Amino acid sequence: MKKQCVAMLLAGGQGSRLYALTSREAKPSVPFGGKYRIIDFPLSNCANSGIDTVGVLTQYRPMKLNSYIGSGQPWDLDCADGGVYILPPYQSAGEKGSWFSGTANAIYQNLDFISLYDPEYVLILSGDHIYKMDYSQMIAEHEKAGAACTIAVIQVSLEDATRFGIMNVGEDGYINEFEEKPKHPKSTLASMGIYVFTWEKLRSYLIADEADPNSAKDFGKNIIPAMLCAGEKLWPYRFSGYWRDVGTITSLWDANMDMLSPDLINLYDADWPICARSPILPPQYVGPDAEIIHSIVTEGSVVNGHVENSVLSSGAEVEAGATVYYSILMPGAQVKSGARVEYAIIGENTVIEETAAVGAAPDGSEGGGGATCGPDLEFPAGAKVPAGAMVYTSEEVQK
Repeated sequence: MKKQCVAMLLAGGQGSRLYALTSREAKPSVPFGGKYRIIDFPLSNCANSGIDTVGVLTQYRPMKLNSYIGSGQPWDLDCADGGVYILPPYQSAGEKGSWFSGTANAIYQNLDFISLYDPEYVLILSGDHIYKMDYSQMIAEHEKAGAACTIAVIQVSLEDATRFGIMNVGEDGYINEFEEKPKHPKSTLASMGIYVFTWEKLRSYLIADEADPNSAKDFGKNIIPAMLCAGEKLWPYRFSGYWRDVGTITSLWDANMDMLSPDLINLYDADWPICARSPILPPQYVGPDAEIIHSIVTEGSVVNGHVENSVLSSGAEVEAGATVYYSILMPGAQVKSGARVEYAIIGENTVIEETAAVGAAPDGSEGGGGATCGPDLEFPAGAKVPAGAMVYTSEEVQK
């Protein structure tokens, strides 16, 4: 069962900055781009990169995510000698069980799973990023550099660098310093939270870190600094493609809008498909008086109103006389006749009743979803949800 590489996908995050959208499900299972869920991107990248053994580490509200992944068949990860495995926290006989207490601890609790495959390399991934990457190229560069760890990095602006872990590189090309969200960054190479480790090195550092009672059990805070302090070779893998962390309402809205521009991230590339578990729904229906301009409309959607610069997920409905501008309707969302939705994210199965108004155009700004509603709520006729609202319930609207 020996593998060259095993991928470990951290998918247990609560995603509290997505507010109502993650009140009932983990962040990686949040709908995205009309057809997908966020986790489809790293899973598809693994399959396309030839990595057929993936452990998915779940923790917060995992039921929907577990059901969605299933056997891994949509991503061609249901092979007999590998596949995708759901790995929740567990308790052994005579031991104290615990939740994952950090990213490093999550991998430590699954050392036995990795050991089953005795890989040369372990790929650590996050379940809340939107991007397309060939991990095999990163692994090849890791081998060539003779590194203990290779960290994927992306160039950001100096202003944005204060929000990321920043890698500083020496004259030899190797990483010589790591700064976590520095106030005065020395470089603009930001960590993407994607790591390739030589397995034996990773194992030894995880065991040592677990034994340290003062450790936060985190890769960025503990494992990477410990390796730098020990003089290990850490190599930066420079990524130049599209990548976005969708951990906030604004970034999720922005990334959905990016899906309307194939030049940013091409979802129609047959050589690198992003696969998903598709619902069994009838084709989309566009009524005779409907207007759809520069939008994504997914299967099962019914449009009789005006939709512009928007993303409609499966089973969404826009009735006659309703208008949807620069917005995301998640699966099953309904916008009733005469309602107006703009610069908003409407959660799954949320109903915007007749003449209700949700969101508003930002004043002279570019991007950033205004209002966020749902999921599974009903906004009464005539309700007003202002721009900038992150969490609203129907009861609060009525007040």
